[in-house]
Amino acid sequence: MSEEKKSVSKLQSPRKQWFQSHSQTQGGRQPWEISVCGDLTERQADLLERFTDVPRGSKGVVYFDSCGGSVYTGLAIGTLIRLRNLRVTAVVLGECSSAALLPFAACQQRLVTPHSTLLFHPMRWQSDEDVRLEEATEWARHFKDLESRLDLLLATLMHLPQETLQGWTRPGRFITGAELAAAGIASLFDPFNEPDAWKKIRIV
Repeated sequence: MSEEKKSVSKLQSPRKQWFQSHSQTQGGRQPWEISVCGDLTERQADLLERFTDVPRGSKGVVYFDSCGGSVYTGLAIGTLIRLRNLRVTAVVLGECSSAALLPFAACQQRLVTPHSTLLFHPMRWQSDEDVRLEEATEWARHFKDLESRLDLLLATLMHLPQETLQGWTRPGRFITGAELAAAGIASLFDPFNEPDAWKKIRIV
């Protein structure tokens, strides 16, 4: 039996072994820390596994530096945060745009710097595959409906008037950290000028 266990262990992929050690580290550390960076579409499996890897109801910090990606991935991360009752403090290190706004909005506390950038824009649909007219028509209908529902969700989570969100989203606008803080959506801090900026991160 012991030889069988050794054999199974040897067959585990490096990625599997990494997640096991990562899980043990995250599970024993409060608060945990997760980075949401790059294209959400390319990192979908990695990010979803990280957010299911931490204990339900636990506290942590999520660092954002993402240009966005699939709206479904952004929605899935935000849903996991709320579904698993994760108490998350979000920190925008650089950029938090497009689909990355959804998980950012799902966090209970949000922090931005004067140099943070957030791009609000209408939903975009792009496909590299040839689609029939009927399929394209259905995609257009679906995305129009999805966009309306997610705009409402984003406004609700951010406690932002829909008129303000519409003004930012159409035709699209880059919002600075200072502007976001002025709107009451996030708190502003400056890690470059504050001696101990970590004190600003209050774990909810």
